[in-house]
Amino acid sequence: MSKQEKKLYMTVLMTPEMANFSGVIHGGSILKLLDQVAYSCAAQYCRSYVVTASLDQVIFKQAIRVGELVTFKANVNYTGKTSMEIGIKVVAQNLTSGEDRHTNSCYFTMVAKGEDGTPVHIPPLLLETELEQKLFKAGEMRKKMRKEIYERNRALHVGIPDGS
Repeated sequence: MSKQEKKLYMTVLMTPEMANFSGVIHGGSILKLLDQVAYSCAAQYCRSYVVTASLDQVIFKQAIRVGELVTFKANVNYTGKTSMEIGIKVVAQNLTSGEDRHTNSCYFTMVAKGEDGTPVHIPPLLLETELEQKLFKAGEMRKKMRKEIYERNRALHVGIPDGS
């Protein structure tokens, strides 16, 4: 069996249809690309169809403008039995100055699915470097935090009508 790919880079030129009237790229355009990158990285890793289960900590640090070259740097940070965390760092490059700016970061949880739509097991993540071990521990911590936030939110909504 071939070695699982843990990283994926995708570079896209930001074009006018992705932007508002002032030439700033819409957050939704970036979110769509982030989801595509997370899907590609996760599917490449586990060699299976995957779906997005959650998206955490989308931080828009700086605006991205039309004409900039944007690179999405994705990495499998953590794996469970059927899910994995994909961390993505977004770097925009001004093509005339060559300046690179870290504009966004986020974490996707992706779940591997079989042909019948049920979750399937994925390969465990082989941790080869100290950095990979740190990313794994951080992903494990975020998974616990997501579960705690979910439970706290559920407890807050007990007795609140759902509007149906």
